Amino acid sequence: MKKVFLMTMFAFATIIASAQFSVITTVNMAEENEEWQMSNLTDNMGVGYQVNSKIMVGAVKSGEEYNLFGRYYFNDIYVSLQAPTDSMTDNLKLGVGYSYNVWKSLYIEPNYSMPTKENADGTREGEFKLGVAYKF
Repeated sequence: MKKVFLMTMFAFATIIASAQFSVITTVNMAEENEEWQMSNLTDNMGVGYQVNSKIMVGAVKSGEEYNLFGRYYFNDIYVSLQAPTDSMTDNLKLGVGYSYNVWKSLYIEPNYSMPTKENADGTREGEFKLGVAYKF
């Protein structure tokens, strides 16, 4: 039993040591009448875990709620899927983005996303956002 416990702890420590975590955020542009504040940067902050070189999963804050997200990378271009923790299938968003390495582990990530389900009036309005990521 002692060997199984030690082997499990060793495997867990190895996974943690080789893992790559990212802190990501989407910059909210201030309204015309509002001044830019630090909350424009911190309102949509989240953490991602790089499972392998192609897949990232994580959670990001969206107002008072948290959204789960996943990304699949094709080199620097990624396809993203984001959903709130409640009513996931009704509020699912699909997007595409580009991860541009600015300096060492700092990335600028412009992306475009749109809901998978139409609004009541039959339209789907997408959003262009500018993201910032730091990979550890």
